[in-house]
Amino acid sequence: MSIVIDPSGATPSVPLDQPVVTSPAGRVRQGLTNPVASGFALLIGILWTIPTVGLLVQSFRGKHGQDTGGWWTFSDLTWSNYKDVTSGARNILPNVVNSIVIVIPAALIPIAVAAMASYALVWIDFRGRDWIYVAIFALQIVPLQVAVVPLLRFVVNGAHIGSVTIFPGTGLSGTVGAIWLAHACFALPLAVFLMHNFMSEIPRDLLEAARIDGASHGQIFRLIMLPLLRPALAAFGIFQFLWVWNDLFVGIVMSGGNSEIAPITVSVSLLQGQSSGAGGEAIPAAAFISIIVPLIVFIALQRYFVRGLLAGSVKG
Repeated sequence: MSIVIDPSGATPSVPLDQPVVTSPAGRVRQGLTNPVASGFALLIGILWTIPTVGLLVQSFRGKHGQDTGGWWTFSDLTWSNYKDVTSGARNILPNVVNSIVIVIPAALIPIAVAAMASYALVWIDFRGRDWIYVAIFALQIVPLQVAVVPLLRFVVNGAHIGSVTIFPGTGLSGTVGAIWLAHACFALPLAVFLMHNFMSEIPRDLLEAARIDGASHGQIFRLIMLPLLRPALAAFGIFQFLWVWNDLFVGIVMSGGNSEIAPITVSVSLLQGQSSGAGGEAIPAAAFISIIVPLIVFIALQRYFVRGLLAGSVKG
């Protein structure tokens, strides 16, 4: 380590070969590089991985092996569980396709709407914008289980005050459109909150310079904001993708019992008989198949994940 003394005799507070970390991501990265934090993170990673390893081993074990010993015994290994859930009457592969059809629009719709709404709330001056933001933020406290039934009634019947129709029925009942609408509505408050915080830290001078050059709000949003929003969009997209993919409640309620559009979570829950309990040995195999797609998405977008989480969370 080298220290240089300036002509006035003062000694720099930071050695020249030690970089000064000013960004939030840099401070977090520096804090996690010490041995204690690294060891703690390694321990958490190992403990977090053990259930996944157990699920993988159980997915290759037959019913007798699962009933008579723990997964660590590696007994009664077979491919029959995977054959059972990928062919015949219990085939879950069509439901994997259903989940993909559901999750992509259900993630893109709130991202698009929230990005435009956040831009308006941050950069367009109009009366009441702060109150609108507070109202949107407050919607996060509304439990999903409380709101899903009124939303289903709105989808089926529309909105009415007495005999006056405010909004007609959407005609989406029993279709994937109803599931898209539900997931988009429930995701918007958090999406607006995250992107509002991210946009509010972008220097105003950048937008004022674009306005001086004659750029419209649409051009600023498309050419300046969207590239800067990429980490935040990717981070929220991962959250929304995982939440929608793993959702069971909304999929059951909003699909209206239509098995042709049921997501993977619904098909996995139906593998085991409700009264006899038969078929439970196939659940680990089906569950492991169901985690492949979100795992690929997370690995592909993980470089944006931490950047997006830290964006807007710390000043400076």
